[in-house]
Amino acid sequence: MKVEVKPLSFLSKTIYMLNHGGLLLTSIGNAGKPNVMTIGWGLIGTLWRKPVFTVAVRPSRYTYRLIEETGCFTVNVPAKGMKEVVKYCGTFTGRVHNKFMEKGLNTTPGITVIAPTIAECAINYECKVLYKVKVRPKTLTEEVCSKCYPKGNYHTLYFGEILKTLAQGYKEKHEVKR
Repeated sequence: MKVEVKPLSFLSKTIYMLNHGGLLLTSIGNAGKPNVMTIGWGLIGTLWRKPVFTVAVRPSRYTYRLIEETGCFTVNVPAKGMKEVVKYCGTFTGRVHNKFMEKGLNTTPGITVIAPTIAECAINYECKVLYKVKVRPKTLTEEVCSKCYPKGNYHTLYFGEILKTLAQGYKEKHEVKR
């Protein structure tokens, strides 16, 4: 069973997974069809006195349109044994594939946002977009432009306020006291 935990309780676990296989970002559009994609770039911490998860999404991605429509997303930290799922979700587009069904992922309705969380994941962050900014090539170093954007297609950075964090199998000291 998942319990609500303090938003930044599992920074090291989240960052470790981000750098070693990736996290799963879920979104949903106005039509109500959810999508999941793998992210390997992101930041989690405090900004504007709020817990924030910043994700980078290219405008060419299906997820981009969905976040633009609803202004929310969830970030899901995979549990052990989900490596193949994470790889699959980063390879195929939700425009054509129902990755949830194809990989046997169960969605759980978000509590504070309309984007779902992934039940099989160890940690779920529910986020509402506070701010977004398009990456401007002229402000990047030449090295970043050439290595990360050889074809253009610059990301939009979404700064999502973490409204709720749920985790399973973790010690009580991290739970939110009511």
